[in-house]
Amino acid sequence: MKIDDDDFTLFGLPRQFGLDRAAIDERWRALQSEVHPDRFVAQGAAAQRVAMQWAVRVNEAHGRLKDPLRRAAYLCELAGHAVDAGSRTALPAEFLVQQMQWREALEEADQAEQISRLDHAVADDERIRLTQVQTLIDEQHDFATAAEQVRALMFIARFREDADRRLAVFE
Repeated sequence: MKIDDDDFTLFGLPRQFGLDRAAIDERWRALQSEVHPDRFVAQGAAAQRVAMQWAVRVNEAHGRLKDPLRRAAYLCELAGHAVDAGSRTALPAEFLVQQMQWREALEEADQAEQISRLDHAVADDERIRLTQVQTLIDEQHDFATAAEQVRALMFIARFREDADRRLAVFE
């Protein structure tokens, strides 16, 4: 293992979108047990500092790999197609129209049930897009189109967070 290995190499997992969350978590626990600073107490402060760097690196990789959206963005980046969500906001017109309709519906919703129904509909769209991302990355190796889908999924994630906040008002 090298500290600058990509997350998949570090975890000994295939470089693909479709990964089992339990396998990711199991590998994280195994790596953490290997690099935890407490294991290096007898070897002195320098060894503990190195172990701490490794523990941080393993935790960062775990955070990216366990989150499907972050994993997809990372895979696109590794393939030379950075998502650049901050600077590349161009999305297909039909998605932008859909996004506006969802936003309007959320603003107009005055009951928890309305917000919940809307969130379920958006979650369905999110699941479909994640399935498409898996196909684009793992089967078609079309990282440019996958990066576009990831940008759309980032909009959806923000929308769902907003819907959750609105729903919390009713609880």
